[in-house]
Amino acid sequence: MSTDTTDTTDTTSTGPAGVSGGAWWVRNSGALLKLAFPLILTNFAYVALTTVDIVMLGRLGTVEIAAAGLAIALFNQLRTTGTGLVTGVSNLVAEARVRDDRERVGALLFAGFFWATVCGVVFCAALLLIGPLLVLLGQDPTVVDKAGEFLTVLAPGMLPCLWFQNLRHFTTGLKRPGPLLAITLASVGVTIGLNYILIYGKFGLPAFGFVGVAIATVTVFLLSFLAFVAVILRDGTLRSYLTSPHARRWDGDAVRSVWRLGLPISGTYASEAGFFSVLTLVIGSLGVEALAAQTVLNQIVYIVFMISAGVSHAASILISEADGRQDYREARGLGLLGTAWGVVATLLVAVVYLVVPEAIVSLFVSAEHADNADIIALTVTGLLIAALMQVFDATQNIGNGILRGIGDTAGPFRISLVGYWLIGLPAGYLLGVTADWGVEGVWTGQTIGLAATAALLLVAFLRRADRLHREKSGAPATEPEPS
Repeated sequence: MSTDTTDTTDTTSTGPAGVSGGAWWVRNSGALLKLAFPLILTNFAYVALTTVDIVMLGRLGTVEIAAAGLAIALFNQLRTTGTGLVTGVSNLVAEARVRDDRERVGALLFAGFFWATVCGVVFCAALLLIGPLLVLLGQDPTVVDKAGEFLTVLAPGMLPCLWFQNLRHFTTGLKRPGPLLAITLASVGVTIGLNYILIYGKFGLPAFGFVGVAIATVTVFLLSFLAFVAVILRDGTLRSYLTSPHARRWDGDAVRSVWRLGLPISGTYASEAGFFSVLTLVIGSLGVEALAAQTVLNQIVYIVFMISAGVSHAASILISEADGRQDYREARGLGLLGTAWGVVATLLVAVVYLVVPEAIVSLFVSAEHADNADIIALTVTGLLIAALMQVFDATQNIGNGILRGIGDTAGPFRISLVGYWLIGLPAGYLLGVTADWGVEGVWTGQTIGLAATAALLLVAFLRRADRLHREKSGAPATEPEPS
C-alpha cells in the first residue's frame, strides 16, 4: 500500500480497495445491505412488540398512555444498558469463530449469560424501587402510581429479555441470525392476541386493563427466549455450542473480556437512553398530555431508528473485518458508506412525516376520545421536528457502530457525554422550560444534541481511520487522535 497519506481520502475516482469508485460503492453497498436487511427486519419485528403495546394503550386514555409510557421508557433505559453489556459478545464470538476456537465461543456464551443475569436482577430491583424518586422529579403522582402498577409486573421480564439479547448477539457473531426474524415475527402475533385477551378479559379471564399489556409483554419475553433456545437446539451447528461443556463452565478470562468490551458500549447506550429518559421526565413535568405525546412520538421515531440500527451493526461487522486485515482505507470507505445509507433511508421516511403526519399519529392515538385531541396536536407537531431529528439520530447511531468496528468503544462514550448531556440536555431544558417553548422546545433541544453527537462521532471515526492508515503505511502521524 502506498505511503502517500493523501490516499486515505481518495474514495471517489477510485475506491478504498483500489477499484473504480463507482464499482466499489455498488459492490460494498450490496454487501452492506445484504447483511443489514435481515437485521433491520428483525429490529422492526422486535420494535413491533412495544408498538403494539402503545397502540393498544392509545385506546384506553391519556393517563394510561402516560403511565405505561413512563414505565416503558424506564424499562427500555435499563434494558438498553444491559443489552450494551452483552453486545460485545457478537464481536468476540466472531473473532473466536475466525480462529476456529470452539471452546472460546462456548465460554463467551456463558459469560454473556452471566452478565445478562446480573444486569437483569439489579435492574429489576431498581425498577421496583424507583417510584418515590419519580415524584421528587416532578412527575404527576397519579401517573407515577399507575406506572408503579405496570412496573411491578413488567420488571421481572428484564431477565428473559436480556437472555434473549445474549443469544441474539451470540448467533449474530456466528453469522447465523436467521432464527431471530421468525421468532420475533411470531412474538408479534402472540403479543397482539395476549394484549386483546388480557386488557379486555376474554376467554373467561378477568379484564386487567392497561396492566394486561405488562403481563402480555413479560409472557412474550419468556416465550421468545424459550423459542430461541428450542430453535438453537434443533440447529446442528448452533446446538453444539449451546450444549458444549464450556457453555456451562465459569471462564474468568471470557467473563472479563465481555465486561471490558461491553462496559464502554453499555455506557454509551446508557448515556443515549438516559438522555432520552431525562428529557422524557422534563416533558412529564410539563403535563400529562405532553408526556402522552412524548410516548407516542418516541415510539414512532424508535421504529425508524431500527433501520439505522441494522445498518450500524452491519457496517460495524464489515469494518471489523477490514480492521482485522489492517485495511483502514477500506474501513474508512465503509464507514462513509454506512452513514450515507442511513441518511438516505431516514430522509425518505422524513418525506412521509411531512406529507401525512396526522395519518401516522392516528395509528397510535384514537381520536374517539375527546381528551386525546391535545395529544394528537402535540404529536403531529413533534413529528415535523422528528423529520429532521431522526436524520441526526441515525447518523450518531451509525457513528457508534463504525467506531466500534474500528476498535474504539471508549470514544463514543466520551462523545455521548458531550453531545447529549453538555449540549442536548441543557438546550432542551432552556428551550422547553426556561424559554417556555414547552414540549416543542424540548424536542428542538434534543435535535441539537443529536446533531452535535453525530458530527463529533463522524469526525472521530475519520481521524482514527486516517491515523491507523498512516501508522500502517509508516508515515508519521501528524494529528493526534481526539480524546
